[in-house]
Amino acid sequence: MNPLDVLKTAALRTPEWRDGAESAMAVRHDLPMTWGIGGIPRPGTRPSAKPVLYLDIDGVLNPEAPSRPEDFAEHRIRITVRLSGEHAEWLAELGECYELVWASTWEEHANTYIGPLLGLPELPYVALTAYRYRPDDPRLPVTQLPRMRKWAPILRHADGRRFAWLDDVIPFRARRQAWPHRGIRLVPVSPAEGLRRRHVDRLLAWRG
Repeated sequence: MNPLDVLKTAALRTPEWRDGAESAMAVRHDLPMTWGIGGIPRPGTRPSAKPVLYLDIDGVLNPEAPSRPEDFAEHRIRITVRLSGEHAEWLAELGECYELVWASTWEEHANTYIGPLLGLPELPYVALTAYRYRPDDPRLPVTQLPRMRKWAPILRHADGRRFAWLDDVIPFRARRQAWPHRGIRLVPVSPAEGLRRRHVDRLLAWRG
């Protein structure tokens, strides 16, 4: 099976995403073997009043199997989502120190369906579906493109600002690429439990 077949069978994505991934593969063959964050401005090199906090939804604010289900209310929004009033309080607390940005496959729909239930104003979001990979994006093995699909769009959106990222899928390669950069804080979350107070405390203690 050739690399493109591996990519296509690894994840069922939109045609636009597949076109972008194929373009990324096409332009990367002649690039030097570097494993940093490519030609993207290094986080922390662009001044900002607050660091950015990129928020996932499913597996973070909508956990799969929380240990205290009574703390969550179920809402039918195309699918059933579990949301917590405690999370709403924590997000308000984090919003004092961070610029909150959606980094979820919900994209702009997070502002329609999720944000109001958590008491959030309309937030910016990272455009994942429309993203087109560029020659100077972080270099990735073909087989990791589906799991790493958020990484380059988040780095581009941050554009040199300090940022933290809350997600239940933060692959090892993203962690390795982020490790040398003091302007990045990655906070992996268990998809079963979702966001917990310890994650909030870590973010409050960091703040770039």
